[in-house]
Amino acid sequence: MSEREFLNRLFDRAVKTADPMRFIGPNLPERPAGRCVVIGAGKASARMAEAVEAEWAPCEGLVITRYGYGRPTQGIEIVEAAHPVPDEAGVAATRRMLSLLEGLAEDDLVLALISGGASALLCAPAGEMTLAEKQAVNAALLESGAPIGKMNILRKHLSRVKGGQLAAAAAPARMLALMISDVPGDDPAIIGSGPTVGDGSTAEDAEAIVNRWKIPLPDSARAVLSAGSGVIAPGDTRLSRVENRVVAAPAQSLGAAAAEAQGNGYATLMLGDDLDGEAREVASQHAALALKLQAEMGAKDDPLLVLSGGELTVTRRGDGVGGPNAEYALALAMALNGAAGIHALACDTDGVDGAAEVAGAVIAPDTLSRAAAAGLDAQDALSRNDAHSFFGALGDQVVPGPTLTNVNDFRAILIRPA
Repeated sequence: MSEREFLNRLFDRAVKTADPMRFIGPNLPERPAGRCVVIGAGKASARMAEAVEAEWAPCEGLVITRYGYGRPTQGIEIVEAAHPVPDEAGVAATRRMLSLLEGLAEDDLVLALISGGASALLCAPAGEMTLAEKQAVNAALLESGAPIGKMNILRKHLSRVKGGQLAAAAAPARMLALMISDVPGDDPAIIGSGPTVGDGSTAEDAEAIVNRWKIPLPDSARAVLSAGSGVIAPGDTRLSRVENRVVAAPAQSLGAAAAEAQGNGYATLMLGDDLDGEAREVASQHAALALKLQAEMGAKDDPLLVLSGGELTVTRRGDGVGGPNAEYALALAMALNGAAGIHALACDTDGVDGAAEVAGAVIAPDTLSRAAAAGLDAQDALSRNDAHSFFGALGDQVVPGPTLTNVNDFRAILIRPA
């Protein structure tokens, strides 16, 4: 098996470990005496709904997922909408979801299925904001380089469903939120902008983020922040019957990949499941580490696999097509500069890196030499944030299609003795 094939195998193992079919059933309670309404949003939500119906069919409810990520269900309606920039389909579906929560009683149960992507898919602009204005703010956030936690604070304060507001709409019914984490630290308040979790941030915090990352806001959004917001405080009584449970997280998938590697004779080093930062800067740090580790290896040492997860960001500087994982891979290849014996893969476990239908890319010692032979300029591609085009021309993209889950970035560096 080649290094490329092995790295792809590890990525597949990480994705399969996070398949909702593996863990939704064991986390379901007994069905209530009253109504049970299933709601949800995120790239994994349709697969989560499918898993619920495997145990509880028939069910009633509605979940919103990304275009192309729908699944066959019986009673739970699956609505597909745009991600990462919301569209009218998401707005209409969110409105209908709120209607489903009206008039519920204490004996009723709301099962909320939340995964990464819910921030864009659950869309209910606050105040007088229009969808077009919401789209513009979201696009500006994605290009700002702000960490996901900061992005989500602003999103919460410009929404009528995020920051615990979706859960508050279901009171007095009981709510169980099952979550797949795609954020560093697995904080339920950050996953999908915390629609079922109270939040202690303020409109002033949101304004500070706008100023720090120079996010252009329309007047309607500034009016929302000036008036305060509807974000629900953690101690609000409407959240007293809400349980938030993270049922899958990046650490599980990284651990499964590590076990696979160890079973095949590789030593492993885990850098953490919660890395963040600018993709190209983290790549430079990882290249220096890989070269150092290789220099310390003996000729007879086992090959070493360095794993990491988390969520890197890209500050948009050019007009290319890229994403954090592809940009990391390109910057890593440039920093390694053809070092023998070092291969790597960087992919998003949801199958989508940035806005492209590509999970990420693989690199090898000959990446830069093959690029030069093909007339590709790696530095130019990096400066224009055009990593997807670069790897597409080389045939080095990883394109798994919809993975139906989302536990964030998966990065693996394979190091053999020089």
